[in-house]
Amino acid sequence: MAMNLGSSSASGEPEVMVDMNTTPLIDVMLVLLIMLIITIPIQLHAVNLNMPAGNPPPPPTPPEVVQLDIDFDGTVVWNGEVQPNRAAMESKMAAAVAQPIQPEVHIRPNKLVAYRSVAAVMASAQRLGLSKIGIVGNEQFVN
Repeated sequence: MAMNLGSSSASGEPEVMVDMNTTPLIDVMLVLLIMLIITIPIQLHAVNLNMPAGNPPPPPTPPEVVQLDIDFDGTVVWNGEVQPNRAAMESKMAAAVAQPIQPEVHIRPNKLVAYRSVAAVMASAQRLGLSKIGIVGNEQFVN
């Protein structure tokens, strides 16, 4: 609030007040604050949830995991058993595809193996219908 008590100029004209009257702004702010305080409890309401009763179903059995190691010279090891040729490996893959629940095939190539050996194994797995294939042990390739 501003109040002008006297004129500092020699003429009889009053000085222009440059201060803004903030009383109406404060009144509007107080009204908005009161409206906000009143409406907050209305917005807070509970949500009723219908939760299922009874025992939850048992967790699914974890899938079988097949470790498929590919050595530096291209030899394939199926769960610790060396496969003498590609036909033997493909027969094991065909048997895995025929199971009702396909096993997960974790391919772990050696750091020094040629790419064509790994690509040949992956192509055979895809052609025979294996769908759960992953390459593990990638941390050896860092550096």
